[in-house]
Amino acid sequence: MTTNDPKTIKLAQFLKWVGAVSTGGEAKLMIQGGFVEVNGAIETRRARKLVEGDFVMMQGKSYRVELD
Repeated sequence: MTTNDPKTIKLAQFLKWVGAVSTGGEAKLMIQGGFVEVNGAIETRRARKLVEGDFVMMQGKSYRVELD
């Protein structure tokens, strides 16, 4: 990874980080069940890499990805 590459976080990790789920297993079920949207599209890949500015929606709550 070079210094110009954007920072990323995996979708399942992000859901745990923001408190939308409490465990990785719960994240897996929600994602694979089609209950999570990324930028308006249903996402079923747990390892989907999110970048700064992406929007994640789950169960009516919206989260904006902000990475330092």
